Amino acid sequence: MKTRKNGRGLSVVVSTLILLVVTVLLATLDSYYATNVMRARSNMEEVHYSDERVWANDTGAVAAFKLHNTGGRDILIDRLTVRGVESEWGNVYFYRVPIDSSVLGEMNVTSYDNLIGNNVTIDGRLYKVANTPLTLVSSGVIMFYVKGPRNVQTEDVGKIVSIGLCTNNANYMTEASVESATKQ
Repeated sequence: MKTRKNGRGLSVVVSTLILLVVTVLLATLDSYYATNVMRARSNMEEVHYSDERVWANDTGAVAAFKLHNTGGRDILIDRLTVRGVESEWGNVYFYRVPIDSSVLGEMNVTSYDNLIGNNVTIDGRLYKVANTPLTLVSSGVIMFYVKGPRNVQTEDVGKIVSIGLCTNNANYMTEASVESATKQ
C-alpha cells in the first residue's frame, strides 16, 4: 500500500507553537480577571481612625475616637471592641458629623459619670446611644464615646490598649494609651 504525501496540513512545529500561544493567552486572561476581581473588592472599604483616646479613673473608663470612611462605599459597623472585649451597644455614644463639615480639635476628656441617659451633650454636640449596629456613609465621619470598657481600670493608666471595630468585610484596629481622667 502506498502512502501519499502532500503538502497540505500543519507541521509539528507550527501546531506546537499554536498550542503554546493559546495556553499562555488563557493563563494571562485568567490571571488578569482574578487580579481585577480582587482589586475591585478590596479597594472598596477603608476606614481611618483619628483622635483615639482612653481615660480611666476610680469611677470607670471611657474610650473615644473619630472614624472616617475613606472607602468608596457605605459600611455597616457590626461591633466595637476595647482591649479585645466587645462593647455593648447601650454603652456606645455616637455623633454623626454632617457631610461637608469638619470637627477640629481632639476628643474632650469625658468622665464615666457624664455618660448617662440616651442623649449626652459633649462640646455642644448631641451624642446618642447606639442600640443597633451603625452605618457609615462613604466619606462620612462618626465620633464615638464608649462607656465603661469592662477590661480597662485605673491600674491600666500608661498602658497601650487596642480599639477595634468589625464590619461585614474587615476588622480594623488602632491603639491608644490609657490616660487618667482625674482632674487636679
